[in-house]
Amino acid sequence: MVERQLRGRGITDERVLAAMAEVPREAFVPARLRHRAYADSALPIAAEQTISQPWIVAAICQALALTGSERVLEVGTGSGYSACVLSLLAAEVISVERHQALALQAREALSSLAVTNVELTIGDGSRGLPERAPFEAIAVHATAPAPPPALLAQLAEAGRMVIPIATDEDTDLLTLLRGHGADAESETITPCRFVPLVGDQGF
Repeated sequence: MVERQLRGRGITDERVLAAMAEVPREAFVPARLRHRAYADSALPIAAEQTISQPWIVAAICQALALTGSERVLEVGTGSGYSACVLSLLAAEVISVERHQALALQAREALSSLAVTNVELTIGDGSRGLPERAPFEAIAVHATAPAPPPALLAQLAEAGRMVIPIATDEDTDLLTLLRGHGADAESETITPCRFVPLVGDQGF
């Protein structure tokens, strides 16, 4: 997976490649789909959600440019796979999931792998966690109509947020935002498809 799907498609951050190699993706995939755990595609999980394709997870992590000292906010825990990868790249990960059942499953999977620096919470991820801000990095795993102002306000001054943004076409744009609040600069990473960000500042 790492050489063909990731390094061969432009993922160059060695820390990201090492984290992707270390995390057992099959631990986060439904049992009936474990034979496809390392396929180059998204896979369905409970609550009509998905576990993102490995390249997308790596691309998000690479764009966040983590050095290991950061506090990261993750919006959309899903299976817990991305949180596990982020746990190897940052000092602390706080992940928000709106589906309680998914959050509980993710917590079990992370616990089984002895991950200790990921905190899971249930709620509206589009609002972020202002009481825990600022965050040096924010990873959003659902498409928003626009970058949520609440999340931009919770970025540190030199922080980075990666989020899929909806377009008028049948695609989303994975987007990197650098900075804080309305002054954040944006850069498109790649076209993509994500489930919608449901919440006060989403859909």
